[in-house]
Amino acid sequence: MQFLGTDRYYLNPELREIVNIAIAMEKPLLVTGEAGTGKTQLAFEIARALGRLNDSRFGTRDSGRDVNNIWDYLRFGPIGRAFQAERRCVLLLDEIDKTDSDTQDNLLDVLEDSSFVIREINHKLKARQRPITIITSNAKRELSDPFLRRCYCHHIPFPAMEEMTRIVRLHYPQIPAPLLDSALPTFYRLRQMGFEKPPATGELLDWLGALQLDGVARPVDRGRILHLGTLLKRAQDLLKYKSRESTGT
Repeated sequence: MQFLGTDRYYLNPELREIVNIAIAMEKPLLVTGEAGTGKTQLAFEIARALGRLNDSRFGTRDSGRDVNNIWDYLRFGPIGRAFQAERRCVLLLDEIDKTDSDTQDNLLDVLEDSSFVIREINHKLKARQRPITIITSNAKRELSDPFLRRCYCHHIPFPAMEEMTRIVRLHYPQIPAPLLDSALPTFYRLRQMGFEKPPATGELLDWLGALQLDGVARPVDRGRILHLGTLLKRAQDLLKYKSRESTGT
């Protein structure tokens, strides 16, 4: 079972190596990096490549219940559903840094043992297949040393311009070279201007999509960045840029 990337996800050699060793060794993979570097999307693309997914943000479906059957009154969360899956699936634990350290450590206890106890009925649920576990963190809060020790870890740096070109072409294979060659320097220049929320990959793709829809050949017209609101999303960032634009700085 090897993940080699998909037609929608560029996988550099370093990330490919750690993903596949985590799958082979059945260890959770903790992926860090700023917003927009593809941490969450990695889990979706692994699942898409394997043809299955248990996502921590999906809910359960309603069904008929038998008052005499306690199992009809149990609704499993993502870990329970992943443990009960007939085939090995992908379990995504998104933004783990938003939880406290006790929750983090308890989660890894469950994943390491591939089981948990439903205390109300004293039943131990054992995983049929150990899931491929992808954990993401935006580093808003430090993770505990015991948690980090029990994961494989990888930090996704923001893509350099060469890698970004390859990412863009996965999404827009027919994008004109002059448009892309002029848009990328503008995008990276904006990222260096100290905004509270610098534009990320998602914003770049939205911007390029809007530019192509308009049929423009260049992203800047008489010094004005076209469709700026697709790149900068915070009001203070937009005001900061427009202030610099008006003063020519």
